[in-house]
Amino acid sequence: MGEMQQVTAAVLLIGDEVLSGRTQDKNLQQIAQFLAPLGVNVVECRVVPDIETEIVDAVNTLRQKVDYLFTTGGIGPTHDDITADSIARAFGVGIDVRADALEIIEHWYEKTGTPLTETRKRMARIPDGASLIENPVTGAPGFQTGNVFTLAGVPKIARGMLEDIAHRIEGGAVTQSRSVKGEGLREGDIAVQLGELQIDYPDVSIGSYPYFLELQDGKLRRGTQLVVRSTDDGKLDEVITKITALVSELGHEPELA
Repeated sequence: MGEMQQVTAAVLLIGDEVLSGRTQDKNLQQIAQFLAPLGVNVVECRVVPDIETEIVDAVNTLRQKVDYLFTTGGIGPTHDDITADSIARAFGVGIDVRADALEIIEHWYEKTGTPLTETRKRMARIPDGASLIENPVTGAPGFQTGNVFTLAGVPKIARGMLEDIAHRIEGGAVTQSRSVKGEGLREGDIAVQLGELQIDYPDVSIGSYPYFLELQDGKLRRGTQLVVRSTDDGKLDEVITKITALVSELGHEPELA
């Protein structure tokens, strides 16, 4: 892959709702912003409808042109979510419900007290040989097949999945990651301030993820985890210090990780 700036990526946005304008895409922007500090340049973006042949053709064209391809959309529980099947076909491999993916989904739904329907089990269908990508937002995993990362279409979920991708990127810049947990902190309480910080520090990746942990007595602990990633240790320290102060100002105890 050579020099840092030569690592390239493409983004494939999948879904009729993006093409119709009903959904305004945010994924291209946030994927590009996340990859920039890693030394990866997004050099192409395509949008395709929910048609298997179109997805297969685009995946096979783009994955040969760039170092990494990111797809978003079409991995939910409904019948028109055909991305996983399309990826399997593009790579010429089988696809089925995978035990590890199903276990994650079962645990997540059990934790949230939501029934796991047969249609939701569709989200555990993973192409043979793919590795799972953690989803800290809603549980159902994405997956990596070769140099193709398949993410959810919902921007918040796609952004969460990116946190499990940085360590898989080869040839880019070496990044450091640190996080701050705010127990009881709601994501909306700090969103505006984080947006302003992101403008002030464009080379730093800032992600926020609500969480809830089930305690042994059955109670739930809720909060928000803020993840900061950068190639510049100095800037990383500055942003962590500012976020820690923000969490404290909002009346929550910051927990550094």
